[in-house]
Amino acid sequence: MKKRREENMANFFPTIHGKNLNKEKVIIPDNFLDKNIIIIVAFQRWHQELVDKTIKILESNGLDLSHDIIEIPIIQKTSWFRQVRLDTIMRLGITDYNIRKRTITVYLDKKDFRDKLDIPDEETIHWFLVEHYSKNILLKGIGIISNEEIRKIMNKLS
Repeated sequence: MKKRREENMANFFPTIHGKNLNKEKVIIPDNFLDKNIIIIVAFQRWHQELVDKTIKILESNGLDLSHDIIEIPIIQKTSWFRQVRLDTIMRLGITDYNIRKRTITVYLDKKDFRDKLDIPDEETIHWFLVEHYSKNILLKGIGIISNEEIRKIMNKLS
């Protein structure tokens, strides 16, 4: 019975709370009701280049028109002061309103989050295609998204 529950957890995107860089509280995936969501999860500061490349590929294929695309820096829960400081540093580095809106910082227990999504380590980014009304994970991948993975996402539109 426990194995079946764990399999279901890995196919269901958990509800997480964060703030985007415009200082708006966001509940993921609950606040995204209109379109399926592509969630890009990053664990390390150096992952930003991978996130940017993946978003560029998604946008160049028009997936920003058919999906909500968000990036989530996952940061180990820390003091309120450190959270405010880090959010301020990130906000200063990103001035574009739309990029700030789609960047949702989440402070939580990283290991627990990784366990819920069957993410073995923090070595690279992970992305998830999540059905907006059920929170089911339709597809998931590791690292910069490939052309084959783009085709699979587009096939989910049909």
